[in-house]
Amino acid sequence: MSEYKDFGFQHANASHAHQYLDGPILGLLNVHANQKILDLGCGNGALVKLLLEKGFDAYGTDASEKGIQIASESFPDRFALQDLSKDELPEKLAHLNFDTIISTEVIEHLYDPRQFASFCKKILIKNGGGELILSTPYHGYLKNLIISLMGNWDKHVNPLFDGGHIKFWSKKTVTQLLEEQGFKVSSFVGCGRFPYVWKSMVIKARI
Repeated sequence: MSEYKDFGFQHANASHAHQYLDGPILGLLNVHANQKILDLGCGNGALVKLLLEKGFDAYGTDASEKGIQIASESFPDRFALQDLSKDELPEKLAHLNFDTIISTEVIEHLYDPRQFASFCKKILIKNGGGELILSTPYHGYLKNLIISLMGNWDKHVNPLFDGGHIKFWSKKTVTQLLEEQGFKVSSFVGCGRFPYVWKSMVIKARI
């Protein structure tokens, strides 16, 4: 696991990203269609707790020991430590059949996003298929141009930021990643700020 696996998880509160991600994600879910949800990279469990409050049957895994410790204080049976470099769910949750996977602001931190997408596919196929909802910071032509004109690329992609992003995604590249694994993208939502300079994007796909 990463040397910085506990970076940022010191409390049970939702992160700033939840302010603009929770609404769009909830808008893509239906309590009848999305019956058992796995939050891969759940951090401190804030999104899982919100989903439970909204009537969803949700669970979470994360590589952060501190994050899972915090999450488990409220719902000990719904969280487990997960090494995302391995192709198996933790034993604690392996018996569950998930029809929905959510992963927020995770894929930009991964060295092998194809392995991650394949892992999500494996979990969903076990239950006959299902939906994957991903969020990641948005990068598109206008946003990239503004960053360039303002001379902010060193700040934006600072390699000295421990625990920072190592992959920078556009709608096109996330779609390509998912389609390689046989997913069909059905929804795209830009989140935060104003159109085409979004902070993040949420993409839903089905397999």
